[in-house]
Amino acid sequence: MVLGGRGFVEVKEFGVPDVVKSMSWCGENICIGIRREYMILNSTNGALSEVFPSGRLAPPLVVSLPSGELLLGKDNIGVFVDQNGKLLQEGRVCWSEAPNVVVIQKPYAIALLPRYVEVRSLRAPYPLIQTVVLRNARRILQSNNSVIVALDNAVYGLFPVPLGAQIVQLTASGDFEEALALCKLLPPEEASLRAAKEGSIHMRYAHHLFDNGAYEDAMEHFLASQVDITYVLSLYSSIVLPKTTMVSEPEKLMDISGDSSHLSRGSSGISDDMEPSTPLHLLESEESAALESKKMSHNTLMALIKFLQKKRYGIIEKATAEGTEEVVLDAVGNNFASYESNNRFKRSNKGRGSIPVTSGAREMAAILDTALLQALILTGQASVALELLKGLNYCDVKICEEILQKNNHHTALLELYRCNSMHHEALKLLHQLVEDSKSNQVQTELIQKLKPESIVEYLKPLCGTEPMLVLEYSMLVLESCPTQTIELFLNGNIPADLVNSYLKQHAPNMQATYLELMLAMDENGISGNLQNEMVHIYLSEVLDWHADLSAQQKWDEQTYSSTRKKLLSALESISGYNPEPLLRRLPTDALYEERAILLGKMNQHELALSLYVHKLHVPELALSYCDRVYESLIHQQSSRSSGNIYLTLLQIYLNPRRTTKNFEKRITNLVSPQNIGTPKVGSANTVKSKGGRGNKKIAAIEVADDIRVGQSSTDSSRSDGDADESSEEGGSTIMLDEVLDLLSRKWDRINGAQALKLLPRETKLQNLLPFMGPLLRKSSEAYRNLSVIKSLRQSQR
Repeated sequence: MVLGGRGFVEVKEFGVPDVVKSMSWCGENICIGIRREYMILNSTNGALSEVFPSGRLAPPLVVSLPSGELLLGKDNIGVFVDQNGKLLQEGRVCWSEAPNVVVIQKPYAIALLPRYVEVRSLRAPYPLIQTVVLRNARRILQSNNSVIVALDNAVYGLFPVPLGAQIVQLTASGDFEEALALCKLLPPEEASLRAAKEGSIHMRYAHHLFDNGAYEDAMEHFLASQVDITYVLSLYSSIVLPKTTMVSEPEKLMDISGDSSHLSRGSSGISDDMEPSTPLHLLESEESAALESKKMSHNTLMALIKFLQKKRYGIIEKATAEGTEEVVLDAVGNNFASYESNNRFKRSNKGRGSIPVTSGAREMAAILDTALLQALILTGQASVALELLKGLNYCDVKICEEILQKNNHHTALLELYRCNSMHHEALKLLHQLVEDSKSNQVQTELIQKLKPESIVEYLKPLCGTEPMLVLEYSMLVLESCPTQTIELFLNGNIPADLVNSYLKQHAPNMQATYLELMLAMDENGISGNLQNEMVHIYLSEVLDWHADLSAQQKWDEQTYSSTRKKLLSALESISGYNPEPLLRRLPTDALYEERAILLGKMNQHELALSLYVHKLHVPELALSYCDRVYESLIHQQSSRSSGNIYLTLLQIYLNPRRTTKNFEKRITNLVSPQNIGTPKVGSANTVKSKGGRGNKKIAAIEVADDIRVGQSSTDSSRSDGDADESSEEGGSTIMLDEVLDLLSRKWDRINGAQALKLLPRETKLQNLLPFMGPLLRKSSEAYRNLSVIKSLRQSQR
């Protein structure tokens, strides 16, 4: 049927299977209730679909809801369906009796029953709100602001109580959910009133839930009330909080209660129904023991943890922003009085930086984090507590330290110390744990983590800022893990002289180890002073070892301990030490190899070679020594005198008596106090000169001395004194085999003419063939090459 002109015009007709008892639009469809069932009629094509059977005791009842859904009656039960007739699962409305008519006055459903009018909420579980006794009511009708009920001989109007008064009444009766639902119906212009009412209701509801054991639900309502966390924490008297300048909890509660009550009275005209009860009754003496046990149970603490974690992000964000602002103001030199007054109070032990005690956001952050850590520990969530400490946190050190120590949570305690820059305490604890782990006195899960390397790892970030602290605690692990500790010193760029000085004072037995590893890791990074220190340490150990063996008459020059091998290697390979003090420390009758190396460092080549030949009796060492000297002079571009070192060795072989004459006396004079600090001489045969003679070329002096010694060696007339010397030396004679071997192997490095002058007259020419053959071939080749060059130059003219 469509309205057209002045009357109705029939457009289309749809048939239904029975007499329609009740109906209502549901979107584009029509829900109809016939005698025994409900059906959905498609208004476009007239298609019918069954919904479900209606009740047996009461006629069908179709009621349209403001949401577009339908409430269908089935005797005394109201069932919710969507616009297509599909059953919804929100619940059922259970009337006291089967209603005749139901009207909707949001947020209530009002039913006309045979003996009275019943008002129920449209929110699950659809509780009974009010009953109005009106017998023999015939009709009920909804108007804009009221519901009209018609009796046989009277008409009644049911007017809704103002929302504010309803909210107060519902709250007073403990129907908090319904009261909160009504708050949402307050008009937009009363937004502040709505917020105040909701906050107060959430508070009372939270206390109600908490007292009845619904702790997590209680915390959700505390969150919704926007109450300060100190108020919630006041319910947990066993949680220790840091002292703050915040308002005390009872005062805060009174402020909230008074605020809410005033707003409620202003809206409803009712004065006492909204007055919330304070938590002071929770601490009455007769209930305090049992209640405290309940509050510290696992469930209550878990609920508190979730509450604090949800509040934490915003509070930490404010605290961080507050700290950043202060840093910026400090950087630009802001001198506002308020800022200066805040800076008068500093937290002394906070590693996150200097934090004013009067800082509201950071005070709240400290309260929250301190309480959260305690709750986590008390509920056995040590790993979560550790993660809290590893991140940005404001935990109170004293309180948290006490609870962590009490519960033996050493890892978390270490992290607490670290994040607050309490490195002495952390390292002291870490060292104690490492020592205890060796005897299995700590928990099993910590044994694998607690090793000496743990201290090294802790110290790594401190090298740049706390070098002395690093040195102090590295001494505890230097012996057990020297390589890692030395790497710590090197990678941390701690000055080597400072490290060496500290070791010398506190761990002298590890000084050599440090210097060895440092030299191995960074050969160019160790100074001459440290090289000298290392060689002296080695020498001291070798001298003690020599003294012990000598006392037992077991000393042998060919015996080598590990330290002596290190000493010899260091004396040869490094060059930063001073040889003269070392030479003075050597015994006169032992350690000839060390003496020879030191003499070589002082360019006393003849004395060094004499030791190799006549004391050690190892010509190969003498030849190797000559090779090193020769090659070093070649690199220094001193080729003119480089070959003279072999001539010096040749003289020692040819005239052992002369080269060993006054040997000990020369060494004694060399290291005597009056010679300390004198310039190093260029050759073993060079004599300290006066005036301008000291400026002569080393090579010229060596050649002159070589010739002079050679002439004396070939002189057939020898004095009685020489004979005496020969007998004193055990009848030493010319070492001809060594001479010939030297000439044959090093012919290309020796001046042939000078060598021939030094040889004895009785030397057989046949024995010189290995030396003369290649030497002559080389000379002939050089002569031919020079001739060719000369001819080419002449042809170019």
